[in-house]
Formats: sequence, structure tokens, C-alpha cells
Amino acid sequence: MNNTIDVMMNRVSLRRYDERPISKEHLDTILECAMRAPTAGNMMLYSIIHVEDENKKEILSRTCDNQPFIAKAPLVLVFLADYQRWYDYYIHSQVPEYCKAKGMEFEGPSEANLLLASCDAMIAAQNAVIAGESLGIGSCYIGDIMENYEIHRELFDLPKWVFPIGMLCMGYYPEDYKRVKRERFDKKYIVYTDKYDESYKEHLEECFFDVERRFNKENKHGAKNMGQMHYAIKTGADFSKEMARSVREALKNWNSEIIE
Repeated sequence: MNNTIDVMMNRVSLRRYDERPISKEHLDTILECAMRAPTAGNMMLYSIIHVEDENKKEILSRTCDNQPFIAKAPLVLVFLADYQRWYDYYIHSQVPEYCKAKGMEFEGPSEANLLLASCDAMIAAQNAVIAGESLGIGSCYIGDIMENYEIHRELFDLPKWVFPIGMLCMGYYPEDYKRVKRERFDKKYIVYTDKYDESYKEHLEECFFDVERRFNKENKHGAKNMGQMHYAIKTGADFSKEMARSVREALKNWNSEIIE
């Protein structure tokens, strides 16, 4: 293996950080690597907010499913799916007038544009993760930034066609930190050839073996098996319902509306 593969294979989610602030050199490297990520049509359909305000970090630790470690992270980066910049460029370039002259409709961003921008943003985020790992800086993805859309929109002055799709909490690994890598599904249940393979249905207990091992019969959810407990903890939980509500609210903007 080479150093890059070693970094990727040994990365774990880090939620406890050394107290040292991230050096300017390392921060610049992380951001520059993020911006070198692949991007659809070289459009860079994302923006990154570096959250320095301690009060905003504290707010995020509550609005993102009450996770106190967010407020203590030395570096917090919010990755935004961003089509606003291109829309404004189209307006600046008189695209509405061009469309009218050509008998075309000028449309606002669609759900497809949001998905494409989300891909761009998360690819950039992963570049930041790997760059950080190579510098001894760990990270944890916070998908809960998709919750509380209205609060986060106001907190960061987000315009109409910008959505916070992901957040990274980052910091140097503590000297005494012991990395514990979580198990993954076996490759045969993830990587298929030429078509989707549903044969996993015949081997669900084997496929979910490592998940099943975490089941506790004395759980507070009254679950009789791991599938029930996992649903209660994740999909059926209040944070998940809030995330679904928040995303639905944000999606109202991404409807290909005709712009006159």
C-alpha cells in the first residue's frame, strides 16, 4: 500500500479533539484540496462556510440533533449545495432575454440541480476529509445539518438556491486516541457486476452479522431484534422526522419555476 491508501483505510470518525487550533497552513491546505475535487462540468456547484463564531457553533450543537462535541470542534465546515451563484451569473449575462428571443423558457433550478450540487459539495467534503487525515486532523460528518432548514438559512444568510447538505467537525487527533474501525458490509453485498444483485435477501443474517452483534435485548425501545432497534434509533427517531420535514421545506425552492 502507499501513503494515500493507508490514510483512507485507517480513517475513523473523530468526535474528541486535541485542544490545539488548526494551523492556518493546514486549514488552507484542507480548503485548497476540497476545491480541487471533481465537479460537474467544472461548475463548482457548492460553497463552504468556515464557522468561526463560537455562538454559531453552540447553536449548531443544538440544532444538529443535540451533539455537544460540535461546539468544541476546532474546525467546523458547512458544505452547501449552491446553484445561486450560477443563477445570478445567468441573470448578469441576460439569459432571460436570450431565452425570450429564442422562444425558450428560463427556468429556476430543479430538483436535479439540487442533487447535482449536492454531489459536488460532498465530493469536495471528502477531499477535505482525506487532506485532513493526511495532516493528522480527524473529522466527523454531520448529516444533521439538513435539519432545521429555516434556522440554518437564517443563521448563515442562505439565499433561495443554497442548501446545507453536509458539515464536517475537524480537529487534531488527541495523543492518547485509540482508533477503532467500524466493520463494513462484506464487499460481495455492496459491489455488483453489470446489474443490481438482490441475492443478499437470501443471506440477510450473514449480510447484517456485524450489525446484529450490537443488539441489546434490554433496550429502551422495546425492540425484539436489531432491525426494530435500528429503526427506532434512526428512521423512526425524532431527528430523522425533522430532517425529512426540513428537506421537504427546502425542496419547495427547487421546482423549475418559470422566471419571467
